[in-house]
Amino acid sequence: MTNGAGAGERGRLDWALADLAYRAWTVANHAYVLKASNGRLGYVHLRDMSGESLQDFYKDLDAQNATRDGVVIDIRNNFGGFVNAYALDVLARRPYLNMTFRGFDKSEPARSILGQRALERPTVLITNRVTLSDGEDFSEGYRALGLGKIVGEPTAGWIIYTSAGKLIDGGTVRLPFITITDNHGQPMEGHPRPVDIPVSRPLGESFQHKDSDLDAAVHSLLGTAGDAN
Repeated sequence: MTNGAGAGERGRLDWALADLAYRAWTVANHAYVLKASNGRLGYVHLRDMSGESLQDFYKDLDAQNATRDGVVIDIRNNFGGFVNAYALDVLARRPYLNMTFRGFDKSEPARSILGQRALERPTVLITNRVTLSDGEDFSEGYRALGLGKIVGEPTAGWIIYTSAGKLIDGGTVRLPFITITDNHGQPMEGHPRPVDIPVSRPLGESFQHKDSDLDAAVHSLLGTAGDAN
């Protein structure tokens, strides 16, 4: 019992430390993008495609990025889940009305005032070779909907739905049960989602406090906003 409890405690501690390291990484990336864009661009990382991460995505877009000229969307190292359509929907909604309250000079987008989530800002997407499964669905949707440029590395090419099948010895094996195709009917399994702006990060550049993916994303998005300098 003691050994089991100890192992469980170590597991919780390992998870907590990994989560702290992840939070520190995203905070550093946000600061990096702010500095590189002279405060014009925001940043959000979508950790995976779970419901919890989707709620974090909503909060980050609302709290940190709604006042920026554009937002860098980062899905590097995203192992997937099931919420790609909900995340894409926030990015795909387009403005059509503004509202100005009596006594105020500045108008605001009607969607947000009426309670509907909509970023309504230009974006750029960063992927890498460890973006897989529903993260690749997100990348494909981002491209198909024409939401912006994709920067970094092609995705893993590992997208197929599986379920657990039991073995006679009590073990389990994952069995494919849904195949995924793009809008043209081409299979996505074994076919990485491409990028528009390929980036190959030099080995060890993170120790120099540099991120070539973020640099390329910022440059591309500022160019979209009419300022490539």
